[in-house]
Amino acid sequence: MSTVTDTTKKAPAGERVADWADGRLGIYTLAKANMRKIFPDHWSFMLGEICLYSFLIIILTGVYLTMFFHPSMNEVEYAGPYVPLQGQLMSEAFNSTMHISFEVRGGLLVRQIHHWAALIFLAGMFVHMMRVFFTGAFRKPREINWLFGFLLFFLGMFTGFTGYSLPDDLLSGTGVRFMQGAILSVPIVGTYLSMFLFGGEFPGGDFVARFYSAHVLLLPGIMLGLVVAHLILVIVHKHTHFEGPGRTNNNVVGMPLLPVYMAKAGGFFFLVFGVIAVISAIASINPIWALGPYRPDQVSTGAQPDWYMGFAEGLIRVMPGWEINLWGHTLVLGVMIPLVLFPAVLAAIGVYPFIESWITGDKREHHIAQRPRNAPTRTAFGVAWITAYMVMLVGGGNDLWATHFHLSINSITWFVRIFFFLGPVIAFIVTKRICLGLQRRDKDKVLHGRESGIIKRLPHGEFVEVHEPLSQGELHRLTAHEQYAPAELPPAVDENGVERKTGRMEKLRVRLNKGYYGEDSQIAKPTVEEYKEIQSGHGHH
Repeated sequence: MSTVTDTTKKAPAGERVADWADGRLGIYTLAKANMRKIFPDHWSFMLGEICLYSFLIIILTGVYLTMFFHPSMNEVEYAGPYVPLQGQLMSEAFNSTMHISFEVRGGLLVRQIHHWAALIFLAGMFVHMMRVFFTGAFRKPREINWLFGFLLFFLGMFTGFTGYSLPDDLLSGTGVRFMQGAILSVPIVGTYLSMFLFGGEFPGGDFVARFYSAHVLLLPGIMLGLVVAHLILVIVHKHTHFEGPGRTNNNVVGMPLLPVYMAKAGGFFFLVFGVIAVISAIASINPIWALGPYRPDQVSTGAQPDWYMGFAEGLIRVMPGWEINLWGHTLVLGVMIPLVLFPAVLAAIGVYPFIESWITGDKREHHIAQRPRNAPTRTAFGVAWITAYMVMLVGGGNDLWATHFHLSINSITWFVRIFFFLGPVIAFIVTKRICLGLQRRDKDKVLHGRESGIIKRLPHGEFVEVHEPLSQGELHRLTAHEQYAPAELPPAVDENGVERKTGRMEKLRVRLNKGYYGEDSQIAKPTVEEYKEIQSGHGHH
């Protein structure tokens, strides 16, 4: 008697599904090309991840909140569990927010997580952009990606503003009124824009519904597209990495996407989520029940916007109340000028990569991140910009500074007016000197080694400190940066004796270029000859 044994075994269900998908989508080829992609490892790269994870948390919590929020300004009588407000008239928007906070299971925690994640997202964006700026990671071919990041920050500010305006409480209503006044200052079209946005005279009856559409659909949709485009360009252009042995513009030194990077990224996501949840559980934010519903005839005491709008608030608070009459029209310069200056100051950092590329004339691709000290002028510009931003944050909270520190609000206002112009100049000069000092220290360390703290007495009685030589890796890291030569104007006449014409823009570019790479803007790197002479013992102990 003989039997036939069937040795054919079915593949696991997951493998069969993967095979089916590969036959139609080619996922095996895609995975092979990208799952082993290398990502460099540096602590500053986690700033971008914090932004991404905060954005995901905002979306997840926002979806939950939309299930209970009613974007309507129809008046209802409050009959919820919060006794101090029972019987008061309020909008359905405020009423539903109270319902989320006091009656929906976990509603208040989710509201807090949503709000805190928005603040952390924008703070992370701010710091992440400054990391990219100070390390020169925005240079070719990443200028477009820098613009995507800038637009994400800019749109995030207005997404946050529309978000905290939705509850229709006294604080957010005061902020909306502030914005409406700024819109009215726009010449010719200001009143039309206000009527369109609010559906009539302020506060109108439609602005919550319109803000809601922008907050949950329009702005997040654009931001999600920008996030996807940003990540795609990161993959296409590969990640920057810092100077070090074996690191060039043609390679990437780091960990593969799978399994190392994905495991670390997944853990970091839950860490970020956990920290935001803990902050949201212990730190109250926007307690609308303590503020009450918005009424046009009332203003909340100590009304302050979220930090990212403090700059615009500060500009308007410290601007003199100037007005001029022009062709029969009154122009409110005290509001209109800040309205123009606010996006202009932001745009200055947005277009900076193109300005620097023009000044330096550097059109090469760069995949090595610079140490901020090796680009003193750019670093000084960045610190000056941050200084102007922070000074205006003080202006945006001048009333709280006055009440908490018992200062004159007029003195604070004049301080902000003066230091908005003087502060960035001081910050620029000091930062540039610090960067040059750090360059000198690096040069001294390369030539003489690291201070050991060991004091040695020489035969003739002199005491000296013993210096330890640096490792080859450390020497490479301190000397790998490029040394740029400042640009020069071409000769007044060419080789044929014909007068050469040089345009004003070219003269300006050369002058600015010397501000970046002139003798006062960089310290010459130590040469091999200098290093060998010092190490051979000539001229030092």
